[in-house]
Amino acid sequence: MSRGHEVKGVQEQWLEAEAAKDAKKKPRRTVEQVELDKQREGLELSRTRIVRELEETKSERRREQLRAALAHLDKELSTLAR
Repeated sequence: MSRGHEVKGVQEQWLEAEAAKDAKKKPRRTVEQVELDKQREGLELSRTRIVRELEETKSERRREQLRAALAHLDKELSTLAR
């Protein structure tokens, strides 16, 4: 039993070492970059939800509202891309 435990321990150490190497290769992101990524992700999730709701909605009034919201989100996303 102890031999199997040793193998598992070695494998975990190897995986941790590989993860540490990968982390060193990636460039560090600034706080601004992380914040922008969070904003972009939130806008993209909202956009996905609105598109789905637009496809399912029958009310023309609601569709107009959703189209306006979609246009606003697209504008915000294009601003973040700059």
